[in-house]
Amino acid sequence: MENTYKDEIFTKRVRAGKRTYFFDVKSTKSEKDFYITITESKRVGEEEYEKHKIFLYKEDFEKFSDALDETVDYVQGKLLVLAEPGNGEMVTEKQA
Repeated sequence: MENTYKDEIFTKRVRAGKRTYFFDVKSTKSEKDFYITITESKRVGEEEYEKHKIFLYKEDFEKFSDALDETVDYVQGKLLVLAEPGNGEMVTEKQA
């Protein structure tokens, strides 16, 4: 069977100031399974980059997505609201 998948199947790039994030879908060597890599690339010199990579496997997709959604919702719904100018409340809540 011919390799119709290259190692990298899909990529999404997100530029964010000095950082760029890459969300890549890759196939396993057997080509029967897939996983995601999330890479943060940050320029640290003229032509030098510092990279950090996370490998996310299919059995963890839902847990990862739920935790990310919950975290973003918390920051947007509670912390950013409290941080608005004129709101003198202090944030002391911390959840494990």
